[in-house]
Amino acid sequence: MKFKICKDLGLRKYRVRATLLVLLFGLNTHAGAALEYLSLADNAVIMYNAPSIKADKLYVASRYLPVEAVVRVEGWIKVRDSSGILSWVEQKAISGKRFVVVIEQQAQIYQAADINSTLLFLAQKDVVFEWLEDSSNGWVKVRHRNGQSGYVKTNQIWGS
Repeated sequence: MKFKICKDLGLRKYRVRATLLVLLFGLNTHAGAALEYLSLADNAVIMYNAPSIKADKLYVASRYLPVEAVVRVEGWIKVRDSSGILSWVEQKAISGKRFVVVIEQQAQIYQAADINSTLLFLAQKDVVFEWLEDSSNGWVKVRHRNGQSGYVKTNQIWGS
């Protein structure tokens, strides 16, 4: 009888842990959950390993770098960049304006959201574009800082 009680308690603990894990991971990976993409508003933004200016500095990032907001804590945002690196940045250094970055060796920018439309230009890896709008069938309308705009496939960029 003692063994059965311990076994039942063990199962309950397991069920509670499993439920907590499902809730925690389910909230973060829910298919309907919207990702929040932001960008850096300033040049030479220091990225930290914790939400404090006394924390270790990880790297310095440039204006318009697209980031994904992961957590917000009292004036700080934990963000993920296109390479998957997590860091903290002061909220005052963030802009709500969206940008995307090329993640392929070369991205093709077309006149319309159609691979059969006119190819306008090619963009190298790590080139940043302003995100203008989502289009249909996996395309995004973007604008380069020189003013040229067009459509790029979403699998060639990060941040959309």
